Amino acid sequence: MVSSFITPAATQSISETIIPDIKTTLNLFGMHIRKVSGEWDYPTHAHPQYEFNYLLEGEQLITVNHRQYLQRAGDLVLLRPGEFHSSTSVRNKPFTYFCIHFDIDDKIMNSLLSRLDHVLFESGSAITQQLGPVLGKLVEITTKITEDMSMLLRMRLQSAVFDLLGQLWEAFSLEENFPSSTYEKVELAHLIHNRLQGLVYQRFKPDSPSDRRDGVDDIASDLGISVSHCNRVFRQVYGMSPRVFLSEQMLHEAKLLLDDLRLSISHISSILGYRDIAHFSRQFKRWYGQSPREYRNITV
Repeated sequence: MVSSFITPAATQSISETIIPDIKTTLNLFGMHIRKVSGEWDYPTHAHPQYEFNYLLEGEQLITVNHRQYLQRAGDLVLLRPGEFHSSTSVRNKPFTYFCIHFDIDDKIMNSLLSRLDHVLFESGSAITQQLGPVLGKLVEITTKITEDMSMLLRMRLQSAVFDLLGQLWEAFSLEENFPSSTYEKVELAHLIHNRLQGLVYQRFKPDSPSDRRDGVDDIASDLGISVSHCNRVFRQVYGMSPRVFLSEQMLHEAKLLLDDLRLSISHISSILGYRDIAHFSRQFKRWYGQSPREYRNITV
């Protein structure tokens, strides 16, 4: 079955807890630990990914967009995509650093990363203190990796980087220099996002008629905000209105179900909560420009 799930009959389920879908892709590039000599002098360059540079030993003079930062052991540097940077050794002494290049398609995390106005986080800062244990874990895993990296180490590596990003989010929610209004706005958008996904799942329940209101008004009311504020905050973080997001999610679920040839279109319309196949077909064509049958004939 390719769809997220098909809700069991109401009489079969005593209770349930549904976690909103997690559709996040994390890409890691050129992660490495490197010890360099006192003659180290890396030229100015830029790359399209984010970079964490964590100094393990010694000192490094790093220049970012023509501004110099002295990085000492335990300090963390965060570089954004496209930022020009270079580095040199200090007083001709060697140093050791750990580096991660990454990108992530999570809009909430990217919204946070794009708003950070810091480059260097000193070892004594609250953020570096909170991230330190996870960075240590990543360093430990990296030292065990060979050219024949096992699946276990690969999954542990990705898990640790996700943990690092989660700790970064948590740390910035407490950092004084991070605007509380920005954090609160992103958190509110995240709550709206989860409620919208809940509306998608309601469509799978036989007692949830599809001709009810789209639910955005109800979400705004539940969260104690106006509908206009709900729409504005969600659009600022996700780049689309809540109604467009809801339509995209319903279209996604419908396409997954249509890809399963074991399910008739009539059955799919019932799974999605539509009162009849004609209603589902009209809605699908509004979303996709083709009827469910036309979509299935072309793609399957």
